[in-house]
Amino acid sequence: MPLEFLRRKGGGSKATNDPAPEPLPAIPEEAVAEDHQLRLNFGAKTSNGVRLQGGPNLLAALPRMLDGIAKTPVEVVEPRATTLASASPSIIRTAEATEWLRAHGESSPVTRHALWVLESLDAIDPAYDTFACALLDGDVGTGGYPDYAAVVGGVAAHWDESTGDLIVRAMVGWGGKGARGDTDRIATRLLGLILGSILESGQSLGFAAPDRPGPGPGGATVTCQHCSYPLVHPRAVYCPKCGMRMLHA
Repeated sequence: MPLEFLRRKGGGSKATNDPAPEPLPAIPEEAVAEDHQLRLNFGAKTSNGVRLQGGPNLLAALPRMLDGIAKTPVEVVEPRATTLASASPSIIRTAEATEWLRAHGESSPVTRHALWVLESLDAIDPAYDTFACALLDGDVGTGGYPDYAAVVGGVAAHWDESTGDLIVRAMVGWGGKGARGDTDRIATRLLGLILGSILESGQSLGFAAPDRPGPGPGGATVTCQHCSYPLVHPRAVYCPKCGMRMLHA
């Protein structure tokens, strides 16, 4: 009879019936990977600018240009405050994203989606443009956000500094996690309908030059006496943000 009780604790040889260690698996030449991909498809279309004769009530008439076209109530987004000039809908840039949410966090899901798409494609200039926006085609999800094939947009307008006229453009956008073949065709049709509505507004003076708004050459600017907008051209007759006549010395 073996005297197992005489062995020291933890010492001695292992019992002969212990299982042999399993061999290590062979190291593969290539790691087995699980792929993860995300593709966002954005699209936008903008028309030529239409020059409308300036007036005190002209900006208030922008939502009416979407009558019979918009599927949701039209929301008007004013030009972004200069204190939020670096705002951007990019989540990896936390400071810019925080400013963007501060500027548009109270807007409807349709408007935030439209601004996200149009700003990502540089189709709209939030520093100068007043944007009347709505859902134009497609559906929204349970959270109120348009799906990837829905078309959003409306009219964007800015003041011509030299003449005081309002330059209005039709614009549409769509996109997200997916793509549909007929979205581009639907967007083209809607863009034509909005442009026709702008031309039929009764204030049209014809098409404007395709130049985008911006500060004067060489960076020389003055500040508007009415709204304190600091990027007005020194020779401007009207402020590009509020449309008020500049008071030059």
